[in-house]
Amino acid sequence: MPIHDQGYRRYGGDKAPRGQAWMVIARNGIRHMLGKRAFLGLLLLSWFPFFVRAVQIYAAANLPQAAFLAPTPETFRQFLDQQQIFVFFVTVYVGAGLIANDRRANALQIYLSKPLTRSEYVFGKLAILMTFLLIVTWLPAIVLLIVQLAFAGNFTFLRNNIFLFPAITVFAFIQVTLVATAMLALSSLSNSSRYVGILYSAVIFFTQAIYGVLFAVTRSTSFSWISFPANLAQIGDVIFRLPPKYETPWLVSLLVIAGVIAASGLVLERRVRGVEIVT
Repeated sequence: MPIHDQGYRRYGGDKAPRGQAWMVIARNGIRHMLGKRAFLGLLLLSWFPFFVRAVQIYAAANLPQAAFLAPTPETFRQFLDQQQIFVFFVTVYVGAGLIANDRRANALQIYLSKPLTRSEYVFGKLAILMTFLLIVTWLPAIVLLIVQLAFAGNFTFLRNNIFLFPAITVFAFIQVTLVATAMLALSSLSNSSRYVGILYSAVIFFTQAIYGVLFAVTRSTSFSWISFPANLAQIGDVIFRLPPKYETPWLVSLLVIAGVIAASGLVLERRVRGVEIVT
């Protein structure tokens, strides 16, 4: 059979733009989680406080005897505090296995053998968790603000509290970034998603317990920087222009949060590799 030399021909297909590979990981991860009925139930449950607050705002706007329920900036701050329990469950449910499952299946070698950088891999995984966390924090808080405007029928509340939109956005993104990076770093340390979930829970409750002991001994809240939830609460109060709950300077709490995010980034840089390095 004769062989005809075709010579060199240029590739005729489309080249994927660089720096967008993370979107494939994020899109597939989000679709995978949305296919789980239990997780969809958790997302729906996380919006229950929103409906309660919406009823409260409606009553305050339409019933004179319920005027005491009128929303204030503290209302939105309290709402985000209420969502922390759902942030915890979503973080454990979604984030514990994001990297741990890939490590157990030796999938990191496959991911990183393709034209995919470590940064794109990490950012894609991070986008999955951050998307769902924003769905239970930032999105319902913003929709609640819109609901207030709709029921009030005027922009008086918004004009008097114009800082609420940036406050909700900034605090939600600080909270989500801290939680997501910390969970992703822990997920890179193990092959077991169950162990990662336990480890994350231990870190949260252990730091809070240490602060509780120090507070019981000293009767001072100046050690609140030890607790992850307390640091977020301190920053949240400052962002929403409310009196801080703790004596710790808000700048110290912000530095602790930034330090945790930076340390998580270092862990991910060390652990996310195509080939396991044993030292």
